[in-house]
Amino acid sequence: MSDVIELAKELIRRPSVTPLDEGCQTLMGERLAALGFVLEPMVFEDTTNLWARRGSNGPLFCFAGHTDVVPAGPLEKWRTPPFEPTLEEGMLYGRGAADMKGSLAAMVVAVERFVAQHPDHNGSIAFLITSDEEGPFINGTVRVVETLEARGEKITWCIVGEPSSTAQVGDVVKNGRRGSLTGDLLVKGVQGHVAYPHLADNPIHRAAPALAELAAIEWDQGNDFFPPTSFQIANIGGGTGASNVIPGELNVQFNFRFSTESTSEGLKARVESLLARHGLDYELSWTLSGEPFLTDTGALLDAAVAAIDAVNGQRPALLTTGGTSDGRFIAPTGAQVIELGPVNATIHKVNECIKASDLDLLADMYQGVLERLLA
Repeated sequence: MSDVIELAKELIRRPSVTPLDEGCQTLMGERLAALGFVLEPMVFEDTTNLWARRGSNGPLFCFAGHTDVVPAGPLEKWRTPPFEPTLEEGMLYGRGAADMKGSLAAMVVAVERFVAQHPDHNGSIAFLITSDEEGPFINGTVRVVETLEARGEKITWCIVGEPSSTAQVGDVVKNGRRGSLTGDLLVKGVQGHVAYPHLADNPIHRAAPALAELAAIEWDQGNDFFPPTSFQIANIGGGTGASNVIPGELNVQFNFRFSTESTSEGLKARVESLLARHGLDYELSWTLSGEPFLTDTGALLDAAVAAIDAVNGQRPALLTTGGTSDGRFIAPTGAQVIELGPVNATIHKVNECIKASDLDLLADMYQGVLERLLA
């Protein structure tokens, strides 16, 4: 069994459900310290983070990832216990196998192999690891990046090990992500009896035309890298449950996934202008999960494409689809950021699994990137 698979199994055995780390970072840190990495644990509130760096000069290459996993769900539906890694017919089963303890193992082993061959490599190598990616993302990567920025420590290139691949490892590189902006809207009315609507003010009736207009707007047309910005109502609720009561309030939660053709401030302004034009009495709060980012050119992307081509015999597709990742906190610092990881078919599912041999290929790809950038 390869070093990558052995390490992945050791990580999977630790039930590190957000925000727990359960010793995963200690395990990784011991391997990295043996290579000359300086370890800097960063604990913020309930979250365990690790910043580990080898070298003091630039350029600075960083592997970023998370040790936390989502809950296992109904244990009786798992074919094997979720935190007892199991190899069956070439597949490695366990919570976190794909998202993303397999990637972490591939990163560590790739660096071990690279440093063994290039002990005096150019620049520096770092690991930015958190236990808060699957949760509220308050005390994880964002806090580590703030710390690095405050002391002027700049990441040049960053690979986030999120499961980016679709059919085979390395067939897709995520070279950007859409922004995510959530609005929580409270529309105010006057509660009353449905038989006396003139004595009430139905907030559902008042809000419906505005919501229909919001849903029909073309916010932008996207571009070569991003689809058009989308607006989706995620949750809506109003009323007392009784059929003879006009509600006094309507709650609506909606989300934008937006391209680089729009900005969060611009979207906020357009929504608030529309609500005012419809004469609504409302309160609106916003949650920005991240601005969009894009790495469309540069040494990192060139190195990743070449390394994947050398392993797979074909170049990856460059996509920005899917949700958000911690790359959204790193890219605004000026770093080139991409996501490269295993196949994402089973992430967050019962019986999460990954093709074991893919982890060895992923380690080869990671090592190939290091060879092209720092050798």
